[in-house]
This record gives sequence, structure tokens and C-alpha cells, in this order.
Amino acid sequence: MPTVDAAASARTRARDLGIAVGPLPTGPLNAITDVPGVLVGHCTVSWGEPESPRGSGPARTGVTAIVPRGDDLWHDRVVAGAFAANGVGEVVGMNAIREWGLIETPIMLTNSQSVGAVYDATVRWLMARNPLGGIEDAIMPVVGECDDSMLNDIRGMHVHAEHVHAALDSAASGPVAEGCVGAGTGMTCFDFKGGIGTSSRVVEPYSGRSYTVGVLAMTNFGVRDRLSVNGVPVGREIADLMPLEHREGSCIVVLATDAPLSARQCERMAKRCALGLAVTGSYAADGSGEFMVAFTTAHRVPRVTTAPVAVASVGNDAMFGLFAAAVDATAEAVYNSLCAATDAVGRDGNRSYALPLDRLVEVMGRFGHAARVPQAG
Repeated sequence: MPTVDAAASARTRARDLGIAVGPLPTGPLNAITDVPGVLVGHCTVSWGEPESPRGSGPARTGVTAIVPRGDDLWHDRVVAGAFAANGVGEVVGMNAIREWGLIETPIMLTNSQSVGAVYDATVRWLMARNPLGGIEDAIMPVVGECDDSMLNDIRGMHVHAEHVHAALDSAASGPVAEGCVGAGTGMTCFDFKGGIGTSSRVVEPYSGRSYTVGVLAMTNFGVRDRLSVNGVPVGREIADLMPLEHREGSCIVVLATDAPLSARQCERMAKRCALGLAVTGSYAADGSGEFMVAFTTAHRVPRVTTAPVAVASVGNDAMFGLFAAAVDATAEAVYNSLCAATDAVGRDGNRSYALPLDRLVEVMGRFGHAARVPQAG
């Protein structure tokens, strides 16, 4: 009989287990919110019994909002880029990011069948705060999705405007909740329970100052036997606790930095996030939509311009530290999503087991990597 993690009631982060990815230091919070000005908000939608008829529950889903800046993003946009490692999925607004190299709205995450509801509710939320929104220009939010239908009754369309508004209204700096929260509530990763994870890195000084790279990932991808943690084949060593069905799923990665970058350089950073997923065991499966969005808060690009816009950037040959930060923070964000998530039971009694932390520590130790389960209290 499979054993469930004895420490499941005290979930934690990878670094609390002694698992650190790469040599670069983290920011104070080890989160995307270490990048000044970036805000994150969640609204979790979880209710109903597993045996509920299709279309009436259970809900195991939610909404996550990443706000690049807390002030007037509509009129002073951020420079951005995007990349799809595999395109079976959707990030609404990605074409505009690629064309303009800009983001002018919060980045919203949810489940596959709630994209329309989240888009509509975000437009209404933004119009209420921007009287000229929809007049001087159309509001076109960025909305990314993953399929949480193994646990969530997606026929019920359980995400509503009030959930979207709650995620946006609660967006704040500071620590970011991880695991089974917000849009990550119903997600699975490497056939364990997945969800939301975040991490950050501080990069060596350029011209006398340091820059921060922060990542937030919504993890819903991966095959168990490919899960690798710092090179250790954890998925092959913990082969039980499997769900009744495997879904190829998807992953959305959002990267923020305060390093001055061009749109093309932001796209290059987004590509490195895909390498971070590969480090954990992703091979961008045929049905897995793996999308990366990267932005920098270093520039404000006005909506209306009457003069040339100057966008300074670091030199391409000085991006090695930023690239490494993107890879490492993405990988650690995935590990944090797994370490923070808890067991979940959803649609038709489908169960997704949390990665057992005690067994993770044992496997890491067996392969020569020091790790430990934190002591309670």
C-alpha cells in the first residue's frame, strides 16, 4: 500500500530541505516579489464533494494575478518578451507581446475553460480604474491557462468575476503563497500534486549595482520517471503514489527582473526559463503547452509618445548571469510548487498525492546530496 508523507501537514520549500539550485544567492523572499514593484494575488476556488455530478462540482481551481507594477501600468507599460517551448495551450495576449515587446495589463493565470471569464472580468476591473480604457484603446489582458480537469470539474465553469477581482485586489508585495493556491489549486506536476511555485536570484553587479530575477511558475506538466531534483532521479526512486490517470498538462512561467533589457533580450530570458523546466525533467511533451513570459520593470514606455523612446539595456555579452538566474530560479520554482503542495482529491474521486518530503530527503541523501526535513516548532 502506498505510504503518504508523514510531514504532509507541515509542507515547506525546497531550500528548507537543504535543496538549493545553482550558486547564485536568492532575494530576501526567494520570490518573484523580490523584484521591486511586482505584486502577486491569489483567489482559490475549492469546494464540493468528489462525487458531485459533472457540471456542479467539485471546484478545484482559482485565479492568480501577477502585476508588473502597482501604479499606472496602462499608461506606462513594461518591456516584455515571450516564448513557447510547446504551443498546445493558450496565453491570450502573447501575440501582442511579441509584436510590441510590451505588457500593459496584469498577467492572469487560471484553468483552460475559464480564460474567457478571467479575460472579461479583468477588462471590467481595469476599465473601472482607467476611465479612458476602451476609449483611447482596447484593453487586452494577458491570460494564461493550464488544464486542471483531472481534479477540477471544468464543465462547471466555477471561476467567476468576483474571484478574478479578489485576486487582483489582493495583489501585494511580500511573501507569495505556493502550492495548492489560486490558479494552481487543481494542477499536477510529474504525477504529484503541483501548483504555484516561485523563486528569485540576485545577479552579480553590472556597472556597480546588482539586479534581481524573479520567477513564478504554474506547474501542471511532466512524467513521473523524468522528475529530476538537482540531477537526482527522484521520479524513478519514488515510483508509487501515482494518480489513476496521467495528463500531459502544461506550464506557465512568468519572469520579472529589474535589469534594463530590450524586448528581444526579454524573449531571450523567457527561452532560458524553458531550460529551467528541462532541468527538472520537462521535454515539452506533445500535449503540454509550455509558455514563458518575461518582463523588466526598468523601463516605463508611455502609451502616447511624441518623441523617440530611449530604452537602455545591458550588453548581450553581459547577460550570462541573468541567463543562469532565469534557469535556476525556474527550476527552484518548480521544486517549490511540489514541496508546498498537499494531497488533493477532486473530480470522480481522482487523487493527486503530494511529493513525500521525508522520502525526497532520503533519496537526495542516498545520492550524496545533503538534505533534511525541518523540525516542527
